[in-house]
Amino acid sequence: MSPPAQQVVAGLKALMCDAVPSAREITFAGLSRAAGGLSRENWSFDASWTDVRGTHTYPLMLMRDAAGTLLTTERSREFHVLKALNGSAVAAPVVHWMDPDGRFLGAPSVVMERVSGSCDYMVLNGSRPLPERLKLAHNFLELMANIQKFDWQTHGLGECLGVPQESPAKTELHQWEAEYRRVQIEPHPELDYVLSWLDNNAPDAEAIVLVHGDFKPGNALIEGNVITAKLDWETAHLGDPLEDLGWITNPVRKSEHQIAGHWERAQIVAAYSKLTGRKVSDAALTWWNVFSCWKLSVIQLTAVHEFVSERYNRVFQTPSWLYRPMFHMMSGAR
Repeated sequence: MSPPAQQVVAGLKALMCDAVPSAREITFAGLSRAAGGLSRENWSFDASWTDVRGTHTYPLMLMRDAAGTLLTTERSREFHVLKALNGSAVAAPVVHWMDPDGRFLGAPSVVMERVSGSCDYMVLNGSRPLPERLKLAHNFLELMANIQKFDWQTHGLGECLGVPQESPAKTELHQWEAEYRRVQIEPHPELDYVLSWLDNNAPDAEAIVLVHGDFKPGNALIEGNVITAKLDWETAHLGDPLEDLGWITNPVRKSEHQIAGHWERAQIVAAYSKLTGRKVSDAALTWWNVFSCWKLSVIQLTAVHEFVSERYNRVFQTPSWLYRPMFHMMSGAR
């Protein structure tokens, strides 16, 4: 077993013993680091142990913060969201334990059950027959609607996530503006111009709902046409219902979320309105489209900052490729 794997095993045992004091005969099988996102390490394993309730065996995943990250997030927020979603209409993994400050595993971590299914970023434009891809597209949108219908107040998520005190659009914009200033290495007048436009045109929200924050096929597991789990809740928050909708109707991400000629902005908005009963303002949705590109720009600048700081080994380009689509959407906003 490699030194990193040995460290993970030792940390997991310590975490389990702290969380389940009666646990004994703890064993791990099949520990391996899986391919995952750009912000965390994903470790797959089977865990067995005996405690006062009996003997248990679970397929598990450890999600541990990487040394260099594209997103500054808190494991405790993700843990509490997943715990609240357990048993709801939202397909999400069951969480077991967390190490919020890295006391046991050396970096903030969450341990959750491993769910069956495969991950495919481009599944909506892959090799499946068109009817299957359209069915899956509808299933993704229904999942989004279920997330927004989730009763976050009854489950106490307002306390851990924070309820926006101003418009959710302004709240998110100011949060990402702070991140932009934190990672900014050189002037970006185009991004400053878009920021000013966003600040001056922020829409009001019809409601405050649970927002996933990175809603895409690549953050889900699929078996057939069934979405077995929505993953990567690290950016979940309370906000505007149009935020996730703005992400999937964002033109620069259409290859992931849309099917040309069959499942484009108009069809998505119509299906969303039917599912939720909400009438979507085109101007408000366009604002969230622009915000999605601006947020993506900040994430790219975070990668540049991490690389320059020698905490990340992948070179990312500056987000100049996003300027034109943002300006185009802004010029057409009504």
